[in-house]
Amino acid sequence: MAAAVVAAPEVLRECGCKGVRTCLICERQRGGDPPWQHPPQKTHRFIYYSDTGWAVGAEESDFEGWAFPFPGVTLLEDFVTREEETEMVQLMDREPWKLSQSGRRKQDYGPKVNFRKQKLKTTGFQGLPSYSREVVRRMGLYPILEDFRPVEQCNLDYCPERGSAIDPHLDDTWLWGERLVSLNLLSPTVLSMSREAPGSLLLCLAPSGFPEALVEGVMAPSRSVLCQEVEVAIPLPRRSLLVLSGAARHQWKHAIHRRHIEARRVCATFRELSAEFCPGGKQQELGQELLQISLSFQGRPM
Repeated sequence: MAAAVVAAPEVLRECGCKGVRTCLICERQRGGDPPWQHPPQKTHRFIYYSDTGWAVGAEESDFEGWAFPFPGVTLLEDFVTREEETEMVQLMDREPWKLSQSGRRKQDYGPKVNFRKQKLKTTGFQGLPSYSREVVRRMGLYPILEDFRPVEQCNLDYCPERGSAIDPHLDDTWLWGERLVSLNLLSPTVLSMSREAPGSLLLCLAPSGFPEALVEGVMAPSRSVLCQEVEVAIPLPRRSLLVLSGAARHQWKHAIHRRHIEARRVCATFRELSAEFCPGGKQQELGQELLQISLSFQGRPM
């Protein structure tokens, strides 16, 4: 199938923002300066390098050349081809998109969940979409995902004309398991990681020849920075697959800032079950039912 240009959908005249969440549409409608404040930018910015697994102080910053290990991130570039990307987004656009917070639109393929009450319903859930069958199969070819079986897929549509973004957050751990897997389509962006925990991060002075030199060994820490003042930027190339696990999944919040959406971006995020719903867990039967539905690949957006 020849690659084709995927046109951005018509810019919406309304939004799905609630509470303190805003987008360019509702900000313009309300006029003037909003009475709320956007979260301030972190003081110290570090850049994540996927070939070393380290975060390094940004150029011309107070911590330029200083680094610390940032585990739990796996980035697989060119996970799908341009032709596959085009076909996937075209199939997504044939289904309705629902308005969401902060200028996003969404399509949900998964059970209806009340995370606060820890309850879920399978009513209406028919599985992941058919176009994801090959994506999931391909995931299993990589050691980190060879046993990954998703039970939910959430498509998010970002657009600069709407001021799309997503605030720093941690994904649920009652239902969703160890790995979060996201496929980044149509344009590159940056995933911003932050941590609210007290304490400091120990830094090493990156040796000459970075990033290759960091692979050879670790230098003794000789400087520190407060966790709450750090933001780690993870560059996400177009058509790349990102896996968050461990500390990156459970300790660091992730976000997409408005300034990092420069063109239409579509993200498909896949989630697996937590231990409670896996064999040996107290809700293993429900988990098995969810997997059977999910992996039938007959779904429509909920």
